[in-house]
Amino acid sequence: MRFTEKNYRGHLLMVIAYTVFGLNIPAVKYVIGEAGITGLSVTFYRMAGAAALFWFASLFVRAQRVPPRDLGAIFVASLFCILLNQMPFIVGVSLTSPIDASVITTIGPMITMVLAAAFLHEPISWLKAGGVVVGASGALMLVLGGGALEGRGGASVVGDLLCVASSLSFAIYLTAFKRLFTTYSPVTLMRWMFLFSAVLSAPVCWHDVATVDYVSLGWDVWATIFFIVAGATFLTFFLLPIGQRYLRPTVLSMYNYLQPTVAALVAVAAGMDTFGLTKGLATVLVFAGVWMVTRSKSRASVSGAQLPE
Repeated sequence: MRFTEKNYRGHLLMVIAYTVFGLNIPAVKYVIGEAGITGLSVTFYRMAGAAALFWFASLFVRAQRVPPRDLGAIFVASLFCILLNQMPFIVGVSLTSPIDASVITTIGPMITMVLAAAFLHEPISWLKAGGVVVGASGALMLVLGGGALEGRGGASVVGDLLCVASSLSFAIYLTAFKRLFTTYSPVTLMRWMFLFSAVLSAPVCWHDVATVDYVSLGWDVWATIFFIVAGATFLTFFLLPIGQRYLRPTVLSMYNYLQPTVAALVAVAAGMDTFGLTKGLATVLVFAGVWMVTRSKSRASVSGAQLPE
């Protein structure tokens, strides 16, 4: 992976996006822990807040007409990209540790590669298959061994599994709805997706949102919520489709490394978590698995097509 004049913008955008993603995990943990705000409340803040920001941003960009058929596809895509991705993730983070959640997010590229092989006929090499096994063993170590080895109880296992479900949902979106994010601009696509998600999540989240004592929230909590909505949701979901125009999917997926790195450093520095032997070994296995998968050849490279680095 080399930086060239042609693709440095894509690398820069992904550094920004995945660094912010990494910061989001301890930020959510802080809001839930310090203010007593539930995971469902944070989920609705993200969906409704990002929907409002994307619709506001749409006033300043060229309008794109979305036919009813594509609008239906965008509705289904919103389920996998946002609703079934963000809701399990936020609730999962509230139940598990920041480092567990951030490490599990790195299995996303592996799941995407497997689904791409099944539905897009991407080749599966021994290197790719080995990466899936190695990475999955790291994730299983967190899910099955975390509670027993570190005394965090059954809730941690549930939280870890919800984070895995979140990664699976987003991988399905990337595999099954590729045409959408190559046809429409990020603002056009995301304004509809977040609107659909906010409407669908409202009945589930509204009780939690309405019972929050907003008057007692400190400025630090409000600032953290603003970062979660404007930074870790609106900004990141705006940058990701742009980065996809410059980088191959395998190269782009390598930036998942930044999430656990950033989240772990912040969580440990803030005293929110500890980095023990179990997490360390699991992190190494997941990183090794993702590296092996992203080093394997894509369908385009096998066929001789020239793709940007």
